Amino acid sequence: MARWNSCNVLQQSPDACHLWQFDGASFNLDRELACRAGEPLPPGLVAKSWSSLYQKKLNIAWLPPEHVFIRVAQFPASAPDETRAMVELQLEKLSPIPVTQAVWTLHSVAGAKGSMQTIIVVIVSRTVVEEFLGKLEAEGYLADRLELPLLDQLQATQIREDGAWIYPVAQSARRTAMVAWWYGGMLHNVDLLTLPAPPNQAAGLRDQLMQMAWGGELDGWLTAPPRWHLVADDALAAEWQKSLQEGLEQPVEVVAPVLAKELAALTARRAAESDPTTTLLPAEFATRYRQQFVDRLWMRGLGAVLGIYIALVLVYFIALSFLNYKTTGVEKQVAGLGVAYTNVLQLTAQVKILRERQELKYAALDSWQAVAETMPVGISLNSLNFSGGKKLSLNGSASADQAGAVIDFCDNLRKFSVRGQPLFETSRNDPPRSQVVPGGGITWNYELELKRTGE
Repeated sequence: MARWNSCNVLQQSPDACHLWQFDGASFNLDRELACRAGEPLPPGLVAKSWSSLYQKKLNIAWLPPEHVFIRVAQFPASAPDETRAMVELQLEKLSPIPVTQAVWTLHSVAGAKGSMQTIIVVIVSRTVVEEFLGKLEAEGYLADRLELPLLDQLQATQIREDGAWIYPVAQSARRTAMVAWWYGGMLHNVDLLTLPAPPNQAAGLRDQLMQMAWGGELDGWLTAPPRWHLVADDALAAEWQKSLQEGLEQPVEVVAPVLAKELAALTARRAAESDPTTTLLPAEFATRYRQQFVDRLWMRGLGAVLGIYIALVLVYFIALSFLNYKTTGVEKQVAGLGVAYTNVLQLTAQVKILRERQELKYAALDSWQAVAETMPVGISLNSLNFSGGKKLSLNGSASADQAGAVIDFCDNLRKFSVRGQPLFETSRNDPPRSQVVPGGGITWNYELELKRTGE
């Protein structure tokens, strides 16, 4: 048996419809809904979604009984599959309409004696079923099973004596009733009874019931005058009891029926425990509903994926726009800083130039002072040149015996200090270059680099 999470039972009438939703485990009533005929049902109650894959929902619809043919037959007790095969072999005899134009199901009733079993065969025209399913589809209700509530009313009725039990159909387009004939503790026949229009109600009811009784006598199961029972609520009893008693000229006992919501619970339990193949729902409708359910899941899944994709794209573009906005702001800041940076570079260069000018302002005088203070007697200075703002070139002459004095002069000049700071770079210790000239003298040249502040 399939484990159902919830079970819906729908009853339709010409002017209204009722929906009961039961818990799939205990079949307790969870919710009850009444609405006008033709009004769409709430999708949250009846539609199936992703959750139905693991929380199964069973949709049941009560088929109007006025278009249903019910036959009662006795068959040897056997397994359900064998019983169904035996009924199928006898279906042409049991069905009042061509088998090819009918849908049918069967239901076992307790009470048969010995090795026999009582089977109720429910037969409905395929056209009637298709029209009924079309109305349900228009209201958004896709039925998994079609059931006849009379079967549950029959089982719920306590049979304590032989006779006929009349079940008027409430909220029917026609005023009809089902008549169940019980004799010897067994159900022998179920017929449809129609309430004629006034003033011939009593006579019309009598004629119909007498024909049923004669049929029972011919079949041999009606062995005594029947006792009459009317299974109806107060409203239906007031409509039927008087005409029945006048026509039959016998008392008619009124029996309280099972309430509609309790009857729906019985139907839900029976349908949930029944074989899925024993149903009045045509196989092609079940297949189509299943395919629609799968297609709907696919479309919703694709829609969800598309929605997520669109949401991610929107988030991406929003983030991109925000980052572009931030980037534009940074670029504007950089552009503003670029001007300031260029100005800083220019100012730095100007400061550097001013600093160099400041450092070189007295460089020539300091150099002359250094030369004057360190040059010994006997050495001649021919030229003193500055180049590159920091390079000092000296050219001079001396006698041959003054070569050592030239070297000492250059060394002292290299170490000369002004205001406590070396005037020239002391890291270089290159000796002066000298050359002997005709006449016994020498010429010399020496290069120094001014030591710059900050270097």
